[in-house]
Amino acid sequence: MAISVETLFLADDAQGTLQARIQQMIAQGILSGRFHRGEKLPSSRKLAAHLNVSRITVTLAYTELLANDYLTSRGRSGYFVSDNAPVPPSYTPQPTGEDRVDWSRAMVRQFSGGDTPRKPADWQRFRYPFIYGQADPTLFDHANWRLCAMRALGAKDFGPMTSDVFDQDDPLLVEFIARHTLPRRGIAARPSEILITLGAQNALWLTAQIVLNQKRSVAIEDPCYHSLRDLLAHVRCPITPIRVDADGLPPEAIPPQTDVIFCTPSHQSPTTATMPRARRQELLDRARALNALIVEDDYEFELSFLGAPSPALKSMDSEGRVIYVGSFSKSLFPGLRLGYLVGSEPFIREARALRASVLRHPPGQMQRTAAYFLSLGHYDAQIRRTSKALHSRRRALEESIMRHGLTVAGWGAYGGSSLWMQAPAGTDTTRLAEQLRPQGVLIEPGAPFFAGTQRPQNLYRLGYSSIPESRIDRGVAMIADAIAAGWT
Repeated sequence: MAISVETLFLADDAQGTLQARIQQMIAQGILSGRFHRGEKLPSSRKLAAHLNVSRITVTLAYTELLANDYLTSRGRSGYFVSDNAPVPPSYTPQPTGEDRVDWSRAMVRQFSGGDTPRKPADWQRFRYPFIYGQADPTLFDHANWRLCAMRALGAKDFGPMTSDVFDQDDPLLVEFIARHTLPRRGIAARPSEILITLGAQNALWLTAQIVLNQKRSVAIEDPCYHSLRDLLAHVRCPITPIRVDADGLPPEAIPPQTDVIFCTPSHQSPTTATMPRARRQELLDRARALNALIVEDDYEFELSFLGAPSPALKSMDSEGRVIYVGSFSKSLFPGLRLGYLVGSEPFIREARALRASVLRHPPGQMQRTAAYFLSLGHYDAQIRRTSKALHSRRRALEESIMRHGLTVAGWGAYGGSSLWMQAPAGTDTTRLAEQLRPQGVLIEPGAPFFAGTQRPQNLYRLGYSSIPESRIDRGVAMIADAIAAGWT
């Protein structure tokens, strides 16, 4: 049986030369079981014409696969899958014994479930991915990141990168954060007041473990970052959700006996509201009156293409009450998993010790690579390029929203990468999202961001960091048509 040339195509995200990508395509077909032993491959001429590459490229790929015994040649008959080619296992491993453990009783705590939804791992195959927090690979400076990674792997950095530093961080990265990143937010901090984390979520977890227990009370925004609410539920502390308004968290609504306040004052998540300076001072005054701590998650401040972001709440703190959380996940790429905590030295000392008991420190190679990328100016250039692209997409999204009659619930004061949307009353955006998904449209329902059982069902979020500008209008039109058709 011959393998049809129409079933062969090069993946858009494949790496390497054309020859290597063709080898990978055929090898994966064999390893996955799509191509079987003895099946004939298309001729080099036919495959070259189908893939729009030179015939010699296909011939060289076939020759390499022949040398590796994936293929065999039969005179003038062409190339065939070799009888010695590896094949996927045709059996299912059986357990060696019966699991007799009652895990519902053996586990004293469970961490699965919660409100945090799982975003589809294959979001890139959707044509209209209005999802938040995913990076557009076309905007990233791969070349300079690669050079920085190679420099970090050089002999000069081998010692600092590979030594057992136990609980210490890369001094170059800490210095950049102290001298460049934090001053942009109006914050002055010594290296002993900075800790590198595995992203913002790790920073929030460390903080919660240190300042909260079952007897301490916490106030959070409602709606809020759903992963934060799940995290706090694991601590089992009393939680008071406080409904935000157009200016963010209202300080007067924070109840007495509150010990810790979690907030996103510069860019409320997910409504994008910005807290005015006067209310920030009121929040600090309220925390002082309660003798409470404030945990400030300052995400996305770099993406300020509409206007300069307000100084961080931490910059107004004269008593050490504010613990500041920052991250490079949104400004570089989510998979980097690098963030940082800024706080008083006694707090950072305990956070460092707790981190060391779990993971010592984030990988040295990633820290040093990021340090070079930041310190050599590539990061600032990346931010400018990303902000320019997001600004253009934002304009296209706003124009499309107006054209198709959708309603924005939260615009955001200085930029970011999403809009908080409101569908007509009675619309269930969870069902709306399910209806749109088969059409290649991804949106984020708003209900999981809210606490309690009586959650608004007609809110949703549109992210624009990962969708090309050319597809925005068509995607918005499909959302508008679905709402108008009553897919609720």
